[in-house]
Amino acid sequence: MPVSRSLPTPGPGIPGGADRLLPGLATAAVALAAALLVHWLVPVLPAMTLAVVLGVLAANLPAAGVWTAGRARPGLDFAGKHLMRGGIVLLGLKVSVMDVLGLGWLALVLIAGVVAVSFGGTYLISRLFRLPPVTSLLVATGFSICGASAIGAMAAVRRIRHVDTVLPVALVTLCGTLAIGVMPLLVHPLQLSAPVFGAWTGASVHDVGQVVATAQTAGTAALGIAVVVKLTRVLLLAPVAALAGAHQRLFANPGPGAEGTDAKLPPVVPLFVLGFIAMVGLRSTGWLPAGWLEAGAALQDILLGAALFGLGSAVRVRTLLHTGGRALLAALVSWLLIALLGLAAALLIAA
Repeated sequence: MPVSRSLPTPGPGIPGGADRLLPGLATAAVALAAALLVHWLVPVLPAMTLAVVLGVLAANLPAAGVWTAGRARPGLDFAGKHLMRGGIVLLGLKVSVMDVLGLGWLALVLIAGVVAVSFGGTYLISRLFRLPPVTSLLVATGFSICGASAIGAMAAVRRIRHVDTVLPVALVTLCGTLAIGVMPLLVHPLQLSAPVFGAWTGASVHDVGQVVATAQTAGTAALGIAVVVKLTRVLLLAPVAALAGAHQRLFANPGPGAEGTDAKLPPVVPLFVLGFIAMVGLRSTGWLPAGWLEAGAALQDILLGAALFGLGSAVRVRTLLHTGGRALLAALVSWLLIALLGLAAALLIAA
């Protein structure tokens, strides 16, 4: 029986062919260090966004493109898939149920409503622009919940191919970066107070780092409420992933008694989502000292940064420009929809 080309032979002396992963993982580590250094020098630029941008640059510069598409590719794909899941687990350490409940029930209902309507609206907009169902699902997930992390979670739950996550991650990164530049310019024309601007940022900007970069322009009052509102959206990653898993399980099962079906059914809630829930519960107990939380946050940045560089390194700008015109328009319309929904909710939350 021939061996599939997608299952490479393990390298000599290293179980599982880990030697094939080392060039890509080392490349991701160097790029992450560069992203963190730039973020340290220019704090307004989120490290995770920089990691994606560096990945895109590496994929499209001649010499670097040959490397990322060749010898480094197995390790970069590993980072984009498996390190992403580890980062999602540790993301739970940033979410305290007590902080979320402190917003009040009205705010919780409004935030959940923004996520639900923006998810459905973004999916519908993407389909109207004739994007494939898989791309529409990933774009809707990333835009409505927490950016690339949510895209990675949804892709794992629905068993979507790694290559199909590239365009949604590029779009969510682009629009999140656009928010950093555009939203602070609207504070004075719209006469927004710092709490309203913070709540708006938390309710509508995609990635946690992008929320921080945007909200801090209006001071600590805006930043505080922005982070709590954003992490409330992050908390919704677990039920959305569970619903997606249940739907996928039902859809994948052609009926009772089908031979070999049970072995192929995905879990309703993947292990990494359970890990995310466990970390939320652990953070909510208040048992972890600040040092442990800081260490968890640092490790999460390392895992997600490496994963996002891996995803960015698969983006070919020429192909994106050729095939992604409709996707870009759909993303911009969706971004406007979520910004309007988030603003309406923010005016009520911070009233």
